[in-house]
Amino acid sequence: MKPEAKLILIKTIHTAIWIFFNVVIFYLLYAAIAHKLDGWLWLGYGFVLLEGLILLIFKSHCPLNLLARSYTDSTKANFDIYLPAWLAQYTKHIYTTIVAIAFAITLYQILI
Repeated sequence: MKPEAKLILIKTIHTAIWIFFNVVIFYLLYAAIAHKLDGWLWLGYGFVLLEGLILLIFKSHCPLNLLARSYTDSTKANFDIYLPAWLAQYTKHIYTTIVAIAFAITLYQILI
């Protein structure tokens, strides 16, 4: 497989995982607001925790990011994913904030 094809495959997989985590994170927010403290909510928090551990192990980088780096010299924030550069650059900040809000609401729902 050519390096360009490998990069396309990595970007496609990375984008699919990003979409999956969008669904998970927005479900967390929805479930917290709607007071749906169900198994899906806790499974979602488990996925987020797993992703956090992976990022911690890989020093704040997705393993796919590191793999993609070997197939391109691009310095763009979106070299490893099919997202606009600004979103790729700030994705961790945006989604960490949303998860923190969902978690705070979840805690509030549990405590009331």
